[in-house]
Amino acid sequence: MGRWLDGLYLLCMWIAGLGILAMSLVIPWGVFARYVLGSGSQWPEPIAIMLMTVFTFFGAAVTYRAAGHIAVETLTQAVPPQWRRFLEIVSDLLMLALSGFMAIWGLKLVVETMGQTLSDLPWLPVGVSYLPLPLGSVVTIVFILEKMVYGSQHERPICRFEHEADEIPVTAPEL
Repeated sequence: MGRWLDGLYLLCMWIAGLGILAMSLVIPWGVFARYVLGSGSQWPEPIAIMLMTVFTFFGAAVTYRAAGHIAVETLTQAVPPQWRRFLEIVSDLLMLALSGFMAIWGLKLVVETMGQTLSDLPWLPVGVSYLPLPLGSVVTIVFILEKMVYGSQHERPICRFEHEADEIPVTAPEL
């Protein structure tokens, strides 16, 4: 199960990374087309917004599994140690509820807007632009359940990129 979830983690990381890479190429093209070519393209802005949605929701799932999200630990540090586990369980349940809400209502949003099209991209249904919301939320739910059942995975070599160091042989530099 861990190997499958590691694969899902890497897939989400690649999706988020390619999304941000594509967005960082689309935006300069829009600026170049407008100010250098003198004719602004209509597609870069809506595509960039869709790509931002992709890397936001898939990146959030990756960040959750790697425990890389912003955490305010003031409350957990202020309570006695026996209460910390209770607060962690409450936090996981609240994350599960929030992610479930986003998955359910995100899917409803996708279904309801599938018959509409974007004015700048008439070939693309609006619902497709909202797909990262329920998909990323479902992946986050999977990672929340993994944490609840198996514990935090942020120390796994794949989350710390130590698996790459194991694959590269270390040799002493030649003098």
